[in-house]
Amino acid sequence: MEEKQVRGAHKLVVNNRKTSLVTGVLDVLSFDLNEILLETEQGMLMVKGSDLHVNRLSLEKGEVDLSGTIDSVAYSEVHPAAKTGENILSRLFR
Repeated sequence: MEEKQVRGAHKLVVNNRKTSLVTGVLDVLSFDLNEILLETEQGMLMVKGSDLHVNRLSLEKGEVDLSGTIDSVAYSEVHPAAKTGENILSRLFR
């Protein structure tokens, strides 16, 4: 039975710190051997390590397979003013 992808759904699976499957990926912003930065449904995801590679990328499905030595995984929340509907004046005069 195939899982249905729900908008906002995101999954991160790390196997033995060597491989990783990430779902809910919107975009790959940057990658090199030491760092991969992904935009996911749940915010920005930074994967740090060594000898990192993007083995499979499917933005249609929102999936990325990674390999290498994974040292850390960190999320950051990004809320640009344009996306939240606020402008600079409304934030200044609260």
